Amino acid sequence: MKKLIAAAGLAAATMLSSGSAALAQGKTITLCWAAWDPANALVELSKDFTAKTGINMKFEFVPWPNFADRMLNELNSKGRLCDLMIGDSQWIGGSAENKHYVKLNDFFAKEGIKIGDFLPTTVDAYSTWPKGTNNYYALPAMGDAMGWTYRKDWFARPALQAEFRQKHGRDLAPPKTWTELKQVAEFFQGREIDGKKVFGAAIPTERGSEGITMGATAALYPFGFRYENPQRPYQMQGFVNSADAIEGLEFYKSLFKCCTPPGYTNGYMQEGLDAFKSGQVALQMNWFAFFPGLFKDPNVGGDKIGFFVNPSQKTEGSTLGGQGISVISYSQNQAEALSYIKWFADAEVQKKWWALGGYSCHRAVLGDPNFAKTAPFAADFLKAMGNVRDFWQEPSYAQLLQAMQRRLHDYVIADKGTAKEALDGLVQDWTKVFKEDGKN
Repeated sequence: MKKLIAAAGLAAATMLSSGSAALAQGKTITLCWAAWDPANALVELSKDFTAKTGINMKFEFVPWPNFADRMLNELNSKGRLCDLMIGDSQWIGGSAENKHYVKLNDFFAKEGIKIGDFLPTTVDAYSTWPKGTNNYYALPAMGDAMGWTYRKDWFARPALQAEFRQKHGRDLAPPKTWTELKQVAEFFQGREIDGKKVFGAAIPTERGSEGITMGATAALYPFGFRYENPQRPYQMQGFVNSADAIEGLEFYKSLFKCCTPPGYTNGYMQEGLDAFKSGQVALQMNWFAFFPGLFKDPNVGGDKIGFFVNPSQKTEGSTLGGQGISVISYSQNQAEALSYIKWFADAEVQKKWWALGGYSCHRAVLGDPNFAKTAPFAADFLKAMGNVRDFWQEPSYAQLLQAMQRRLHDYVIADKGTAKEALDGLVQDWTKVFKEDGKN
């Protein structure tokens, strides 16, 4: 999923040029997205579109905490603010079934846009509905997944290396499993570094939107959690609440209890960024989309920061973020909006998108032999996108998400009941939603 809280404000840009498309000359289209660093990169990238086509660009960027409410209200009211929408992956089902997004199959065929040029996991997550079909309602625009940052400079200290090696029989290094991650977090919890008390890890615990779900699933997936029986859609008993899933949720709670900063009971993306930037924590779970900015941070970036992919345990799995770009069916500028999709799908444009700080999903970018060398987090991002898993993309996803937020937060943070009771209750909640939808 994707929902990143960023400090970036609203941005807008209107670019005029002597583009070659006489029919479009002077036209303006509006692209709607969340307000964060990648959106600012897209403004810069889109200058090339205006120069090429003569179509002016306007942007409506809404801070993440308000993005879903603002834009889903816009879609449900059939508003005409947005011509293009970079909408969350969870919206694809409802937006397709409610005909908010233009189906793009015929357009792709006409313009020779090959959806196979994009990473399959991103096509499935950001573009298709129903799942498993070749019905496309978006072009993959912004790949993202949960990853980790760590204080590389702290890890490198000889005294800490020696102490950790004596205790655990291995080097103090980026963890490869959740068991190792907890050992590292415990090692730093309450330790004094440079005269300051520090803590183990900043992990998502937020209840109001999606935070604890995005964080906990990063642990649940590697432990074996599954949303449903792969042979029987919407049959969740024994999968959502399997013994492995229970173990994963218990582990996430133990990490919260042992190794987070005091009072860290409602933290999500911005709180994680703040904790890491201020030198409070050794580890931080966050979206890859923030990593370019963190690497440039004058206090904790450069040689001080390191990155690693979400650890494995019994299997591999990373929480999916990211979005696709869609044409709004209520737009009066669909032709111009579609021309933006065609331009954005070009391999050279995608290469520049990555260079500017966006996360391309195009094979020409991700499949380049030198891709792993283009950024210190590039190789981990590529690995993460190969094993991502996403939350339900059903039209009723908001109800499904609210139920999981409540169950997880009550157990992990508020100490209510057991992990088994939390997941058993979640199966009941979700079964009720799907039954009301006629799907169970």
